[in-house]
Amino acid sequence: MPLLTVGHRGVMGVEPENTLRSFVRAEREGLDVIELDLHLSRDGALVVMHDAEVDRTTDGTGPVAGMTLAELRALDAGLGERIPVFEEVVDAVSAPLQAEIKDRAAARVLAGAIERHGLHERVRVISFHDDALREIRGLLPDLPVALVTGRSTPTAPERARELGAEMVSCEFRWLAADVVERCHAAGVEVISWTVNTDAELARARELGLDGVVTDLPATARKAVSEGV
Repeated sequence: MPLLTVGHRGVMGVEPENTLRSFVRAEREGLDVIELDLHLSRDGALVVMHDAEVDRTTDGTGPVAGMTLAELRALDAGLGERIPVFEEVVDAVSAPLQAEIKDRAAARVLAGAIERHGLHERVRVISFHDDALREIRGLLPDLPVALVTGRSTPTAPERARELGAEMVSCEFRWLAADVVERCHAAGVEVISWTVNTDAELARARELGLDGVVTDLPATARKAVSEGV
């Protein structure tokens, strides 16, 4: 079967990450799902940014939480792109979204946006933070969630079950066959980040993964074509 393909921050291998340009390109390239990251600005806007600081991905400097939306908007996020807010991504693409809570304070604001815009069937909330997923579960009990793991990947099956998560997104280098088997035995789907090379894609198939998170459109195409 073709693997589910998730565009990592859009398609960050070929476009500026977490920008509308990157998300639109991911949809045009045919990725099944688009992943994005969320922080809150100083004035409470749900801004799409991976890092807690703007330094790496923009021409500015300082913490996202210390800047207003207007100040964040003034920054260049790459190729003239501006830092988007969550609702702009929702409007710019029609693909399903994986919305990752990086800042735990964003959970309640994100839940409100999902309710307001009727996105229950389109958005899966994902996070490394168990308490953020618990808060989302409390606010939106029927919304699909996924646990994201790095070094803690060996505990993913048990944590996912406790959180009511139907999916885990595990860092590729920490993922072993027994974790995948225990997840599947618990009825939990397994995807992995980040899968960009032919060797990684082959290993993903060997592990029996349900999907891959990739930076590259070419990898996504291979994930689909080789499974047909």
